[in-house]
Amino acid sequence: MSRRWFALALLVAGIHAQQPKKEQAPPEEDESLAAPKEYSFNPLQAAKEMRTGDFYFKKRNYRAAARRYEEAAKWNPGLAEAYLRLGEAREKQRDAKGARDAYAKYLEVAPDAKNAGDVKKKLKTLGATN
Repeated sequence: MSRRWFALALLVAGIHAQQPKKEQAPPEEDESLAAPKEYSFNPLQAAKEMRTGDFYFKKRNYRAAARRYEEAAKWNPGLAEAYLRLGEAREKQRDAKGARDAYAKYLEVAPDAKNAGDVKKKLKTLGATN
């Protein structure tokens, strides 16, 4: 007889567990997640973002590459290569304005670069297309 009572108790407990529970209020959102990301000078993080951007660029995922180059430029605003690569990625996306902005920033950061003449030519051709 005790086995029957035990089986009955398990059955009742199982039915009770399957009944829908009352809705609970969602937890408060974490305010730190809603806050904008703050960037400080971090050349190691910038280098990591550049490597990841190069990976995406080689895979022809130019949008992802552009996002990584933007991140690299935010972590290290003096990293001229980030702006150059961002311009190239934007050019591949056919975003002439974005490419012009990136190339202009590149020339602002590195006016004496070896390829400054080539970048200035690209700026002229990109300016003529719009």
